[in-house]
Amino acid sequence: MSGPRQGRGGAKGRNGPVLTGVFGDPVEHSLSPAMHNAAFRSLGLPFLYLKFRVPVSSLRAALRGVRILGFRGVNLTIPLKEAALGLMDKLTPQAERVGAVNTVTIEGGRFEGHNTDGEGFLRSLRETWRFRPRGKRVMLLGAGGAARAVAFALGGAGAREIVIVNRTPGRARSLARAVARATRASVTAARLWRGTPWERILEGADLIVNATSVGMKRGETPVPPSVVRPPIRVVDLVYSPPTTKLVGAVSRRGVRAMNGEGMLVHQGALAFERWTGMPAPVRIMRRAFRSAMAGAEKGGMRAHFGGPRACVTFARPIEFKSRRV
Repeated sequence: MSGPRQGRGGAKGRNGPVLTGVFGDPVEHSLSPAMHNAAFRSLGLPFLYLKFRVPVSSLRAALRGVRILGFRGVNLTIPLKEAALGLMDKLTPQAERVGAVNTVTIEGGRFEGHNTDGEGFLRSLRETWRFRPRGKRVMLLGAGGAARAVAFALGGAGAREIVIVNRTPGRARSLARAVARATRASVTAARLWRGTPWERILEGADLIVNATSVGMKRGETPVPPSVVRPPIRVVDLVYSPPTTKLVGAVSRRGVRAMNGEGMLVHQGALAFERWTGMPAPVRIMRRAFRSAMAGAEKGGMRAHFGGPRACVTFARPIEFKSRRV
């Protein structure tokens, strides 16, 4: 890791804090400001992380604006990750393969698009279980953006076999072909339906990853918990509620299971490291995330953030719309 990067005009910057943030639409739910600003404060860095509501139609104008304002970088969330591909001056190999950008760094007025979701997922596996995908058989539920990042990361990390299960067979097959071309993994697709032969699909599996939104409602599970047995491990990328029905049910059966908190924290930590040039204080970011999450679950979706010495509460994100002048 290189040394800390300086803000425009020095350590503190000539015009106040070094700015970063997140673009999305909607973005009110984002807890990233809580994570990043806690990290900046803990290291005494003069950085500030804000959130901006940016519709797809305004993304080009928003990027132009943050470049003019001297931002160090931004995160992108739904629905901007794919729309940003054609607006970058450079893409990392990960972003190009996944076909999505979730982190932008700005150096010399040039945009570089990164995708830290996949590596964030792998880091969470190593941190929690010391689990490495090499030689493993994985069942991946879903074929959307999160699933793409996870699939390419697993294939790149040496997974022996990946089975992609999705309600839309065409999307699963398309993703399977792309991952198979880019990695050495054996990648196949299966259709998710009422008669899915779970016992057969799960035979010999080491890991199940739920990359669908099923589970966000407390009564749903993407796979019947009764067919999941040790030594299979389960990752449900849903993190709200913190304990989904799947995670809770398989845990009671002695299966090691975790939610998507680790992936979220680590993808944010990777963005932090790209902007600052310093190792991210992961424990502090996780603690801030959990605190903000607890507040959100009580109905107060306010994210607390500020500079190294201040803490400001924004009840609403800043809205960014392009206008004719």
